[in-house]
Amino acid sequence: MIQVSRKDGKESTESLLRRFSRKVQQSGLLAQAKAGQYYEKPISKRDRRRRAINRQARRAQKIQRLKLGQ
Repeated sequence: MIQVSRKDGKESTESLLRRFSRKVQQSGLLAQAKAGQYYEKPISKRDRRRRAINRQARRAQKIQRLKLGQ
């Protein structure tokens, strides 16, 4: 459970809500709940993970090439 309390008595409701939203986003709870909303076959889970790993590897190679100046 994510809890946010006012820093001081003068903190506005908007900033309190903004801090709460940021904490929820950083914790990953919302993404996890959305992912579990529908059933996904184990094969497609594996495939999705494999594609994510490939995407990360390509991104790392691209950054490395940019650092080398190619």
